Amino acid sequence: MSQYTEINLTKRPDGSPIGPHMFEVVKKAVPTAGPGQILIKQTHMSLDPAMMGWMSPDTESYIPPVELGTVMRSSGLGEVVESNHPDFSVGDRVMGMTGWAEYILSNGQGFNKVMDGVDAETALSIFALPGLTATQGMSIIKPEAGETLIVTGAAGSVGSIVGQMAKADGMRVIGVVGSDEKADWIVNTLGFDGAINYKTDDLESKLAQLTPNGIDAFFENTGGPIQQHIFARMNAHGRIAVCGMIADYTSETPAPGPNWMQIIKKRLTIQGYTMPDHFDKVPQLIGKLAPYVMQGKIKHRTHILEGLESAMTGLNLFFTGGNKGKLIVKL
Repeated sequence: MSQYTEINLTKRPDGSPIGPHMFEVVKKAVPTAGPGQILIKQTHMSLDPAMMGWMSPDTESYIPPVELGTVMRSSGLGEVVESNHPDFSVGDRVMGMTGWAEYILSNGQGFNKVMDGVDAETALSIFALPGLTATQGMSIIKPEAGETLIVTGAAGSVGSIVGQMAKADGMRVIGVVGSDEKADWIVNTLGFDGAINYKTDDLESKLAQLTPNGIDAFFENTGGPIQQHIFARMNAHGRIAVCGMIADYTSETPAPGPNWMQIIKKRLTIQGYTMPDHFDKVPQLIGKLAPYVMQGKIKHRTHILEGLESAMTGLNLFFTGGNKGKLIVKL
């Protein structure tokens, strides 16, 4: 009987690096598709910062935590190898919530077919969670040509798409990154108007230099010390989309937020959002995103890890900034 590997979460984050001590590698018999089911062999798995929240014990978050002793949650892409479902055929490539497993048995709910001609890395980098998240965020940003947008986590899978969509819509775009290499990439390859290295630059002076007319829109993806400086430079009627806060994901005491007096004075709109609230709009979001891609206005790069078990340490790259592009595990 052939077997496959899945990885279960067995321990909550405790502030130390994510690693094998938090997981259990399990071998199971490859299942058979029953009535109305499909069997998917996963080929590529997405790693995302949101996983830090999914592993936490927080029951008041936007999505229930992963239960200990169960398969770690993730999205991914794979091939249907057995089907008893009228909407799926053997050989179909599908994307959806797969989990850390080589095989997934599903009734098809939540899985969508990958468009013809789109390779796996492009699908997960653009048309999966990163692109959907970026597109939804732009509905909060409400881009206007000539305005200034700043994006934190600008070299990441979501931030890089947000910045490129904003540039395509005529905005001036500044990105915050964690290395000179990433700064060079977003400016000279993606076309951003400027970059700030939060690890080495004088944040206040560099921000003032790059945003002489203030900031109209802020896509917050990371948190950290630069948040306060950005908030102070927001223009009247500015819009802030709050998508991620990785600087605080493992902190016992989250950093204090900006003073709300500025919200009143500047009449700011601040909205946090997460994609589970918007999964019913996936077709519409793809419809908005696709023209940017088809017109060659969205570029991406991937950081590939080999083998399912590499995920157990690969998540730490989000904290160190060591990932260069969309983090994907190739099974």
